[in-house]
Amino acid sequence: MIKIEKVTKRFGGNTVLDNINLNFYPGKIYGIQGKNGSGKTMLMRAISGLLSLTHGQIEVFGDVIGKDRDFPRSIGILIEHPGLLNELTGFENIKMVMSIKNIVSDGEIRKALSDFDLDPNSNLKVRKYSLGMKQKIGILMAILEKSEVIILDEPTNGLDESSVRKLKEMILDLKDENRIIIVASHDREDLEEISDEIIQMELGRVSN
Repeated sequence: MIKIEKVTKRFGGNTVLDNINLNFYPGKIYGIQGKNGSGKTMLMRAISGLLSLTHGQIEVFGDVIGKDRDFPRSIGILIEHPGLLNELTGFENIKMVMSIKNIVSDGEIRKALSDFDLDPNSNLKVRKYSLGMKQKIGILMAILEKSEVIILDEPTNGLDESSVRKLKEMILDLKDENRIIIVASHDREDLEEISDEIIQMELGRVSN
Protein backbone atom coordinates (compact mmCIF):
# COMPACT_ATOMS: atom_id res chain seq x y z
CA MET A 1 0.00 0.00 0.00
CA ILE A 2 0.92 3.68 -0.18
CA LYS A 3 0.74 5.68 3.06
CA ILE A 4 0.82 9.47 2.81
CA GLU A 5 1.24 11.07 6.23
CA LYS A 6 1.08 14.81 6.96
CA VAL A 7 2.65 15.63 3.60
CA THR A 8 3.36 19.32 3.09
CA LYS A 9 5.36 21.03 0.36
CA ARG A 10 6.21 24.73 0.30
CA PHE A 11 7.98 26.79 -2.32
CA GLY A 12 8.99 29.96 -0.54
CA GLY A 13 5.77 31.33 0.90
CA ASN A 14 3.57 29.24 -1.38
CA THR A 15 2.14 25.98 0.03
CA VAL A 16 1.39 23.57 -2.84
CA LEU A 17 0.61 20.53 -0.64
CA ASP A 18 -0.96 21.18 2.73
CA ASN A 19 -1.00 18.37 5.33
CA ILE A 20 -2.13 15.56 3.02
CA ASN A 21 -3.08 12.22 4.65
CA LEU A 22 -4.14 9.39 2.32
CA ASN A 23 -3.87 5.63 1.89
CA PHE A 24 -3.90 3.80 -1.45
CA TYR A 25 -4.45 0.04 -1.70
CA PRO A 26 -3.71 -2.54 -4.44
CA GLY A 27 -6.55 -3.56 -6.73
CA LYS A 28 -8.15 -0.13 -6.67
CA ILE A 29 -8.30 2.84 -9.01
CA TYR A 30 -8.07 6.25 -7.36
CA GLY A 31 -9.15 9.36 -9.21
CA ILE A 32 -7.69 12.70 -8.16
CA GLN A 33 -9.87 15.53 -9.39
CA GLY A 34 -9.10 19.21 -9.29
CA LYS A 35 -8.52 22.32 -11.34
CA ASN A 36 -5.10 23.44 -12.54
CA GLY A 37 -3.12 24.51 -9.48
CA SER A 38 -5.11 22.31 -7.10
CA GLY A 39 -2.02 20.29 -6.17
CA LYS A 40 -2.87 17.00 -7.87
CA THR A 41 0.24 16.96 -10.08
CA MET A 42 2.45 17.93 -7.14
CA LEU A 43 1.01 15.04 -5.12
CA MET A 44 1.72 12.59 -7.93
CA ARG A 45 5.27 13.91 -8.28
CA ALA A 46 5.78 13.46 -4.53
CA ILE A 47 4.55 9.84 -4.62
CA SER A 48 6.89 9.19 -7.56
CA GLY A 49 9.92 10.54 -5.68
CA LEU A 50 10.22 13.53 -8.02
CA LEU A 51 9.44 16.13 -5.36
CA SER A 52 11.14 16.50 -1.99
CA LEU A 53 8.86 17.20 0.94
CA THR A 54 8.91 20.08 3.40
CA HIS A 55 7.18 17.94 6.02
CA GLY A 56 5.69 14.47 6.37
CA GLN A 57 6.50 11.22 4.61
CA ILE A 58 5.32 8.88 1.86
CA GLU A 59 5.70 5.13 2.30
CA VAL A 60 5.32 2.83 -0.72
CA PHE A 61 5.13 -0.89 0.09
CA GLY A 62 7.17 -0.36 3.25
CA ASP A 63 9.81 1.95 1.77
CA VAL A 64 9.91 5.59 2.86
CA ILE A 65 10.53 7.63 -0.28
CA GLY A 66 13.57 9.89 0.05
CA LYS A 67 14.88 7.85 2.98
CA ASP A 68 14.85 4.11 2.23
CA ARG A 69 14.95 4.72 -1.51
CA ASP A 70 14.76 7.70 -3.85
CA PHE A 71 11.95 6.29 -6.01
CA PRO A 72 9.34 3.53 -5.56
CA ARG A 73 10.83 0.21 -6.67
CA SER A 74 8.07 -0.59 -9.15
CA ILE A 75 6.27 2.37 -10.67
CA GLY A 76 5.02 3.47 -14.07
CA ILE A 77 4.56 7.22 -14.53
CA LEU A 78 2.99 9.64 -16.96
CA ILE A 79 3.18 13.12 -15.45
CA GLU A 80 2.56 16.19 -17.58
CA HIS A 81 4.15 15.75 -21.04
CA PRO A 82 5.69 12.38 -22.02
CA GLY A 83 9.49 12.51 -22.10
CA LEU A 84 10.18 11.25 -25.62
CA LEU A 85 13.23 11.35 -27.88
CA ASN A 86 12.12 13.14 -31.04
CA GLU A 87 14.52 11.42 -33.42
CA LEU A 88 13.29 7.93 -32.53
CA THR A 89 10.09 6.20 -33.58
CA GLY A 90 7.34 5.41 -31.10
CA PHE A 91 8.42 1.77 -30.99
CA GLU A 92 12.04 2.77 -30.40
CA ASN A 93 11.09 5.12 -27.55
CA ILE A 94 9.13 2.39 -25.78
CA LYS A 95 11.80 -0.24 -26.48
CA MET A 96 14.49 1.98 -24.93
CA VAL A 97 12.54 2.33 -21.67
CA MET A 98 11.50 -1.32 -21.56
CA SER A 99 15.11 -2.47 -22.06
CA ILE A 100 16.01 -1.27 -18.54
CA LYS A 101 14.17 -4.19 -16.89
CA ASN A 102 13.98 -6.27 -20.07
CA ILE A 103 10.71 -7.97 -19.12
CA VAL A 104 8.59 -6.78 -22.05
CA SER A 105 9.21 -8.40 -25.43
CA ASP A 106 9.27 -6.65 -28.81
CA GLY A 107 6.15 -8.59 -29.70
CA GLU A 108 4.31 -7.26 -26.65
CA ILE A 109 5.34 -3.71 -27.54
CA ARG A 110 4.14 -4.13 -31.13
CA LYS A 111 0.83 -5.61 -30.00
CA ALA A 112 0.28 -2.76 -27.52
CA LEU A 113 0.94 -0.18 -30.22
CA SER A 114 -1.44 -1.89 -32.63
CA ASP A 115 -4.14 -2.21 -29.95
CA PHE A 116 -3.83 1.54 -29.35
CA ASP A 117 -4.27 2.25 -33.09
CA LEU A 118 -0.59 3.02 -33.72
CA ASP A 119 1.40 1.36 -36.49
CA PRO A 120 4.13 -0.72 -34.78
CA ASN A 121 6.17 -0.83 -38.00
CA SER A 122 6.02 2.88 -38.79
CA ASN A 123 9.33 4.67 -39.42
CA LEU A 124 7.80 8.06 -38.57
CA LYS A 125 9.86 9.91 -35.98
CA VAL A 126 8.17 11.14 -32.80
CA ARG A 127 8.91 14.77 -33.71
CA LYS A 128 6.27 14.39 -36.43
CA TYR A 129 3.69 12.81 -34.13
CA SER A 130 0.48 14.56 -33.14
CA LEU A 131 -0.16 15.41 -29.48
CA GLY A 132 -2.48 12.41 -29.19
CA MET A 133 0.08 10.02 -30.69
CA LYS A 134 2.75 11.24 -28.26
CA GLN A 135 0.31 10.82 -25.39
CA LYS A 136 -0.35 7.21 -26.40
CA ILE A 137 3.38 6.45 -26.40
CA GLY A 138 3.70 8.01 -22.93
CA ILE A 139 0.79 5.94 -21.63
CA LEU A 140 2.24 2.70 -22.99
CA MET A 141 5.64 3.51 -21.48
CA ALA A 142 3.90 3.92 -18.10
CA ILE A 143 1.78 0.78 -18.13
CA LEU A 144 3.50 -1.90 -20.23
CA GLU A 145 5.73 -3.21 -17.43
CA LYS A 146 2.63 -3.59 -15.23
CA SER A 147 4.34 -2.00 -12.25
CA GLU A 148 2.91 -2.24 -8.73
CA VAL A 149 2.05 1.48 -8.86
CA ILE A 150 0.82 3.25 -11.99
CA ILE A 151 0.40 7.03 -11.99
CA LEU A 152 -1.29 8.81 -14.89
CA ASP A 153 -1.63 12.59 -14.90
CA GLU A 154 -4.32 13.87 -17.29
CA PRO A 155 -3.87 10.80 -19.53
CA THR A 156 -6.75 11.68 -21.89
CA ASN A 157 -5.01 14.86 -23.12
CA GLY A 158 -5.04 14.88 -26.92
CA LEU A 159 -6.91 11.58 -27.24
CA ASP A 160 -9.98 11.13 -29.42
CA GLU A 161 -13.14 9.47 -28.10
CA SER A 162 -12.19 6.00 -29.33
CA SER A 163 -8.73 6.21 -27.75
CA VAL A 164 -10.19 7.40 -24.44
CA ARG A 165 -12.43 4.30 -24.39
CA LYS A 166 -9.42 2.07 -25.08
CA LEU A 167 -7.43 3.78 -22.33
CA LYS A 168 -10.20 3.16 -19.82
CA GLU A 169 -10.26 -0.51 -20.78
CA MET A 170 -6.49 -0.72 -20.23
CA ILE A 171 -6.78 0.91 -16.81
CA LEU A 172 -9.55 -1.45 -15.72
CA ASP A 173 -7.48 -4.44 -16.88
CA LEU A 174 -4.59 -3.25 -14.71
CA LYS A 175 -6.92 -3.00 -11.72
CA ASP A 176 -7.80 -6.68 -12.19
CA GLU A 177 -4.07 -7.43 -11.87
CA ASN A 178 -3.98 -5.92 -8.36
CA ARG A 179 -2.08 -2.72 -9.16
CA ILE A 180 -2.43 0.59 -7.35
CA ILE A 181 -3.64 2.97 -10.06
CA ILE A 182 -3.82 6.72 -9.51
CA VAL A 183 -5.34 8.87 -12.25
CA ALA A 184 -5.50 12.66 -12.08
CA SER A 185 -7.95 14.67 -14.17
CA HIS A 186 -9.87 17.92 -14.10
CA ASP A 187 -12.82 15.98 -15.63
CA ARG A 188 -14.85 14.29 -12.89
CA GLU A 189 -17.07 12.46 -15.37
CA ASP A 190 -14.07 10.62 -16.86
CA LEU A 191 -12.89 9.64 -13.38
CA GLU A 192 -16.32 8.42 -12.27
CA GLU A 193 -16.37 5.83 -15.07
CA ILE A 194 -13.27 4.03 -13.79
CA SER A 195 -12.51 5.04 -10.21
CA ASP A 196 -13.28 3.16 -7.01
CA GLU A 197 -12.69 6.37 -5.08
CA ILE A 198 -12.38 10.01 -6.11
CA ILE A 199 -10.21 12.38 -4.11
CA GLN A 200 -11.05 16.05 -4.55
CA MET A 201 -8.18 18.52 -4.29
CA GLU A 202 -8.26 22.29 -4.01
CA LEU A 203 -5.46 24.74 -3.16
CA GLY A 204 -3.10 21.94 -2.15
CA ARG A 205 -5.58 20.31 0.22
CA VAL A 206 -7.82 17.26 0.09
CA SER A 207 -11.33 18.66 0.36
CA ASN A 208 -14.24 16.76 1.91
